[in-house]
Amino acid sequence: MTRSSSSKSRYIFLLLRLAVVAAGVTWAIVWVSSEKRWASLADTFRRMNLAVFALTLAVFIACQGLVAFRWWLLLKTQDIFIRPGAAVRLHFLGLFYNNFMPSSVGGDLLRAWYVTKHTEKRFEAALSVFVDRFIGLASTLLIALFFYAVFMRGRAAAEVVADGPSEGGFLARHARLGLYILAALAAALAALLSNRPGRALAASACRRLWAAALNFLAKLKDAVVLYLSRPMAILAVFGITVFLQIATITAFWLLGRTMAIPAALKYYYVFFTLTWVLGALPVSIGGAVVVEGLLAYFFVTFAAVRPEAALALALCQRIVWMLASLPGAVIHVAGAHLPKNLWRDDAPVSPPS
Repeated sequence: MTRSSSSKSRYIFLLLRLAVVAAGVTWAIVWVSSEKRWASLADTFRRMNLAVFALTLAVFIACQGLVAFRWWLLLKTQDIFIRPGAAVRLHFLGLFYNNFMPSSVGGDLLRAWYVTKHTEKRFEAALSVFVDRFIGLASTLLIALFFYAVFMRGRAAAEVVADGPSEGGFLARHARLGLYILAALAAALAALLSNRPGRALAASACRRLWAAALNFLAKLKDAVVLYLSRPMAILAVFGITVFLQIATITAFWLLGRTMAIPAALKYYYVFFTLTWVLGALPVSIGGAVVVEGLLAYFFVTFAAVRPEAALALALCQRIVWMLASLPGAVIHVAGAHLPKNLWRDDAPVSPPS
């Protein structure tokens, strides 16, 4: 694949993600505008205690500092020594890009690129970013599964039975669409391989991918062996992750109580963690619309929360995320994400496009 075609693919993917966000926002505006839901939504926000909101924001920002410390521990595991302050600045820079910048470069990729400017171990430093993300998502999913198993197992199935049988499950309703997609992919592959240039392009792409995969796997093996040789550091990382996520969710529960949302804390632990995992899928910008829609749906469906109140809670979470991301903008403008010796270089430094 040429550079121009790769760039074109990224822009198409970006436009599709923006389209998902635009469609979701449009639908939400139309929904709130009907049946006088604006008044109910505004009333829910008026009930919110601003002091508790400020506390929730402070807890979230402090927890983001712990996330940066967690990443710093992973870097130390790879014998990469950067200042803790640099890890914090790079983390908030990535947070800002995740929540504000509608670009084809995600916050994790940007953080991985900039951390290589702080060390000679570039591959290991970049890999630590994605190991950090994986550990975060894995521990989040474990929290969701734990609280679901303890408090809610069987509840969803019982409610479905009580409501009566549906017209087939998700797979049954969408099986035909899946077959159409598979048929289209098969037809596209057959068209590519039916002519000599297409076969040559496919063969060249396979060779390059194979060589890159072998090189990547060799470096990945060395990094994984090093991580596994220090299990206490990995356990510390998991422990930090569980603590900061429980603290963040508890703060949102306190905020929800001030907004007269009657849901128990157990629902917050399950629904927030589950939507964080699903929101990591690259189908929108920073999980926008996906996280809010799923969170509101879960609270309405399983916790009997009013739709307007559930939407208000989901929007509060997004507002907290965006406010906590603002330091990343200051860090980027001030150039505080780069090591000082880079300023003596003649060539300007810019992130990957």
